[in-house]
Amino acid sequence: MKEPADRDADVIVVGAGPGGSTTAFHLASHGLNVLLLEKTEFPREKVCGDGLTPRAVKQLINMGIDTSPEAGWLRNKGLRVIGGGVRLELDWPDLASFPDYGLTRTRLDFDDLLAKRAVEAGAVLRTNTNVTGPVLDAAGRVVGVEALVGRGKEPVTYRAPLVVSADGVSARFPLALGIAKREDRPMGVAVRRYYRCAAKANDDYLESWLELRSKESDGKLLPGYGWIFGMGDGRINVGLGVLNSSKAYQKTNYRQMLLDWMSSTPEEWGLTDESNADGGIQGAALPMGFNRTPHYTRGLLLVGDSGGMVNPFNGEGIAYAMESGELAAEVMIQALARAEGPERERALSAYPTELKARYGGYYRLGGVFVKMIGNPQVMKLATKHGMPHPTLMRFVLKLLANLTDPRGGDAMDRVINGLSRLAPAV
Repeated sequence: MKEPADRDADVIVVGAGPGGSTTAFHLASHGLNVLLLEKTEFPREKVCGDGLTPRAVKQLINMGIDTSPEAGWLRNKGLRVIGGGVRLELDWPDLASFPDYGLTRTRLDFDDLLAKRAVEAGAVLRTNTNVTGPVLDAAGRVVGVEALVGRGKEPVTYRAPLVVSADGVSARFPLALGIAKREDRPMGVAVRRYYRCAAKANDDYLESWLELRSKESDGKLLPGYGWIFGMGDGRINVGLGVLNSSKAYQKTNYRQMLLDWMSSTPEEWGLTDESNADGGIQGAALPMGFNRTPHYTRGLLLVGDSGGMVNPFNGEGIAYAMESGELAAEVMIQALARAEGPERERALSAYPTELKARYGGYYRLGGVFVKMIGNPQVMKLATKHGMPHPTLMRFVLKLLANLTDPRGGDAMDRVINGLSRLAPAV
């Protein structure tokens, strides 16, 4: 495709997180001129649990990334669930559609790796480039971005017929166009910290705590859920999340709550010893269930957290950022092959339509789930009566992780897929 003189790229991608870099990779792999703009410099840290389910692993494989232990990844077999006095290890399901293992890797390494993969495919990455807003044509269509570049914050304009917002939960770019978050959708907040912990650093299960208790408060039950993920480098990632259906949402000192939970963990883990902490406690919001729409409008596509695509069931965001990035790239490749105008717009409208078809019903179910577990009594009953039944919990794992075969599969797959189809799309 020949690049007209009045444009800097075929597509500008704002943000080089997992969603942005995946979008840029797939676009560049198909020969498009892609400009990937990142406000920071790599490597850079992000607040995340650092755990990748088989959904995310599939996306890495699609990008040709080596996911072997020799390449620096720690593989996991599944999820260890702790709650109601029960400790249950659930292996990832054996499916035709997804690999049977998950991974952990710090975002410091992970995001840098994906950005480099996009560059290898042909994308142009410009770091230390802070996008401040859109460039609009006379009809109000996005035709580029304004940015401040370098330490001197030099103002620069970049132009392209299509722009992708992959700027994360802040979503400053869509906000500049008046695309605000929806208050009728789930939202969460999470905090995490790294600890040096030889006892769990190489754990081959992701660990999920359904009940958090504080030793300092005589075993008082804390709101939210927790995780402990081994990183394979002598450290673990420890964190907790609280949903907006909980009375504790935005009314709790989450950092102190994390420390309160650590006080109840086994002494040999060393999580009450500040000298074992690696860095401070950091937090971030979790935008869930399509909490910002429309996902396409006037030349702008929203990918990942920018479009509120975190899974309401489990707080997973990376897989959906990467999946939406791949889908956005497929749609834009087809759209840019058409003449500018109604034909191209028709192709671009496939993006929100397909997102809704893939996730809309499932996210609707997730919204109901969030409201239910926001009630401590419901959560307590579910944990008490559900945890002792491994078959039920295997079903729950498939549901929460969104891991089913879309065609065929077992009885559990058919039930989950049927519920997702029947639920009204969000």
